[in-house]
Amino acid sequence: MAARALRGAAISFRADPFRVPAAEALQHWPDALLVIEAGEIASIAPWPGAAPAGLAVEHWPGALLCPGFIDAHVHYPQLPMVAAPGEELLGWLARYTFPAEAAFADPDHAARVARLFLRELLAAGTTSAAVYGTVHAASAEAFFAESARLNTRMIAGKVLMDRNAPPALLDPPGGGIAESAALIRRWHGKGRQLYAITPRFAPTSTPEQLAAAGRLWAEHPGSYMQTHLSESPAELDWVRQLFPEASDYLDVYRRAGLTGRRAIFGHGIHLSEGELCHCHASGSAIAHCPGSNLFLGSGLFRARQARREGREVALGLGSDIGAGTSLCALRNMGDAYKVSRLAGEPITAAQAFWMATRGGAEALALEGRIGSLEPGREADLVVLDLAATPLLGFRMGLCADLLERLFVLMTLGDERCVRATYVAGRKVYDREEESVLF
Repeated sequence: MAARALRGAAISFRADPFRVPAAEALQHWPDALLVIEAGEIASIAPWPGAAPAGLAVEHWPGALLCPGFIDAHVHYPQLPMVAAPGEELLGWLARYTFPAEAAFADPDHAARVARLFLRELLAAGTTSAAVYGTVHAASAEAFFAESARLNTRMIAGKVLMDRNAPPALLDPPGGGIAESAALIRRWHGKGRQLYAITPRFAPTSTPEQLAAAGRLWAEHPGSYMQTHLSESPAELDWVRQLFPEASDYLDVYRRAGLTGRRAIFGHGIHLSEGELCHCHASGSAIAHCPGSNLFLGSGLFRARQARREGREVALGLGSDIGAGTSLCALRNMGDAYKVSRLAGEPITAAQAFWMATRGGAEALALEGRIGSLEPGREADLVVLDLAATPLLGFRMGLCADLLERLFVLMTLGDERCVRATYVAGRKVYDREEESVLF
């Protein structure tokens, strides 16, 4: 892979802004030279610096180089029904989600949506994600094939469901586990692809399927497990009825062997202190999905409570398409701030950007590979245009410092701010070009 050098203002996190002041957590280069070799960051240093001999420097004036955004929870098959009129979670699933997912029995449909989804994701500056397929193995095959073509660092899996869903979306006895095992053998660790065993959520899996998923996860160290947890009050009531032996919602997964490092739980809005303590002790992560939670009225997640000192829970940011209405991390950061204000525990811009980059990488156990602009990290990054709209450019000119600029960016910014996206050092999206890899 050809070497390249980028020049521009840049940011990256060297510490957690939930733990230390933002000025200590955030590293800022007002003008940097970033050198990429063999798909990884070789160096980053203040400009002027020396690029390797004969290597042209791509200059991004008026922009900000940032680690590629990380989406810790998203359903690619729900792209066709994004912005379906909101209802409470369980009714919304039955009316919109399940019918949309039934179409993924057609491999050609799955391939078309996977291609569009990944294009939209990269156009939003997101370079890695934890992605749900449908119950159909073909949905995971289509997603991994397109991700492999683009060389994106993705985590994905076929959904497991064997009850409480339409018959066409149910795994046969043992079938979902066997298909998942085959997909792990085919895709996990192939290039930059990683597999997640994916029970949709406890109510749509029998205790037997959940236990089998736990055994499968234990048999494949390094693989992932993703599911939903404590999204809505009605969901919690249903779980209590279905699993009366469990002490709480998270205990359902704990009993099945589905908590631990590389377990990613979507939402976690209504967790007890005991459940948060177990997440901390086990290394289980939460994906905060503010846009989705607002759209469905599910509740207010307390990010600062989740990151409480002494029992911090790994925490990333998720779009949760299609209950969420945007793949854009900037929009979801803005929603996270609004949720935090309503919850009475406001977060800062630095904390929001951390969740979407370094924090997300830690939640996905990938902090040694992605999420920061450091030598040796995979060269996934986004170039953000700080004057993408006249209002944004005007407002930026009035900001007193970097932290105010980041707050304005996540509040007024959207996918129009994404000037370019690089994956493993290769430019895969450019706003000014009709197509790069698409």
